[in-house]
Amino acid sequence: MGVAMEGMIRLKGLSLAFPGVQGLTRVLDNVDLDIAPGEFLAIVGPSGVGKSTILRVIAGLARPNTGTVEMAAPAPGRRAVSLVFQDARLLPWRTVIDNVAFGLEKLSMPRAERRRRAAEALTLVGLGDLVDRWPHQLSGGQRQRVALARALAVEPETLLMDEPFSALDAITRESLQDELIRLRAATGRTILFVTHDIDEAVHLADRVVVLAGSPGRIVATHRITEAHPRSRGQGRAADQAKAIRASLDGEVLINGAAT
Repeated sequence: MGVAMEGMIRLKGLSLAFPGVQGLTRVLDNVDLDIAPGEFLAIVGPSGVGKSTILRVIAGLARPNTGTVEMAAPAPGRRAVSLVFQDARLLPWRTVIDNVAFGLEKLSMPRAERRRRAAEALTLVGLGDLVDRWPHQLSGGQRQRVALARALAVEPETLLMDEPFSALDAITRESLQDELIRLRAATGRTILFVTHDIDEAVHLADRVVVLAGSPGRIVATHRITEAHPRSRGQGRAADQAKAIRASLDGEVLINGAAT
C-alpha cells in the first residue's frame, strides 16, 4: 500500500485471483478507482462479481495479485478504515457497550476513554439508552446499529459497508438507510458501500460504480446529483436507477436482487 493525497483512496490496476481445484479463478480484472475524501460511493453489481472482494482488499483482508491500494495514514487514535458486514457479528458474551468498545482495545487507550467513545457512538446511532443490553435482547435492526456504532467508534477515515442492510426487512432497511444518510451528514465520513440493490445505491450515494463481468471490472460510473432527501423509486431517482440497470450490459437484476 502507498499513500494517497488528501485522504483519497486510490485503486490502480487491481487484479485478484483465488486458487481452486482447477487452478486460479480470476475475480477482479484491472480495477482503477478513486474515492474522494467525504464521498459516499456505492458499488453495485450481481452476486459473485467481486464487490465484497474490493472492500476486503482495501481493508487488508485480501491481497491483490497485481495493482496497488493507496491511502493516507490515519491520525493518531483513528483507523484508516473500518468494515461493517451484512451480519452484525456481535460477541454474545459482551454487552452492547462492550461490543462497541471492542475495536478500540487495539488502539492503546485507557478503558474509561474506550467506554466514552463507545457511548458516544451508540448515542450517534440512536442506541444511547441500550448500553447495558445483551445482543440477544436486540432486534435485527438494533444489532446492525450496534455494528455501525462499533465501526464509527474507531473514527475511521473511511467506512466500508458490505451489504449491511440486505438481511433486514424492508421497513427496517429503509429506516437504516435514512439513518446512514443522517450519520454521514453529521460526521462527514467517507463511505464505500457495496450492494446489489440499485435503488438503495441511488438513494444513498453521491456516485455509483457498476461492476460486471467475470472477472469483475468497472463497466460504468454514474454520478447522482439529486440532493437529499431523495424520493425512493420516483422521478429522477427512477431514471438514474434505470440508466444504471442498462449499463449492466446483460446482467439481470429483478427487484434489486441478482439472478
